[in-house]
Amino acid sequence: MAKVVLSFSMSLDGYVAGPNVSVRDGMGVGGERLHEWMFAGGGTKAGDGSYSSTEAQDAAEIDLAFSTVGATLVGRRTYDVGLQHWNDTPYPVPSFVLTHNPKPEQPMKSASFRFVTDGVESAVRQATAAAGDKDVVVMGASAAQQVLRAGLADVIRVQVVSVLLGGGTRLFDKLGDAQIELARSRVVAASPGVTHLEFNVINQA
Repeated sequence: MAKVVLSFSMSLDGYVAGPNVSVRDGMGVGGERLHEWMFAGGGTKAGDGSYSSTEAQDAAEIDLAFSTVGATLVGRRTYDVGLQHWNDTPYPVPSFVLTHNPKPEQPMKSASFRFVTDGVESAVRQATAAAGDKDVVVMGASAAQQVLRAGLADVIRVQVVSVLLGGGTRLFDKLGDAQIELARSRVVAASPGVTHLEFNVINQA
């Protein structure tokens, strides 16, 4: 059965994008620093071959992300600012865009995008059905926050990057007053630049 996975590279001070996210700066100003660990170069090829890491374990984490994803749930802003930078899609799987303002989908080479306008529960349901026995990866802070608020997340996977970004978009904002209990399932600290953390979502009180 598909799990709903929130997977983000995040600074130690909690940001998953820099300030002033735009079409020009899809990760915000300075936000690309959060993904440098995936492009260290000169090391083991991982994922679809477009990433390279000098640390074998970091490369294995990228492989894990690519090999287990069966569908994605994408926030509208992530869709709007990401397409020109991706030139296709990070994951060649069915992708569902959570939005209140649909517009014609842009053709992609290796994935289909479907706009979902009737709420996060519907989006998760459709993505889970499309994923089969693989995972649904949630992309975009707003989409992740909506999934958490609805109690629909199964796993939180955070790559904590060794930097204080100082500003931008926080992953765990706008969650309301509900207490969300987690159980740590994995810690990998192979390189000085990033620490990989994984938590199972237990319940939401």
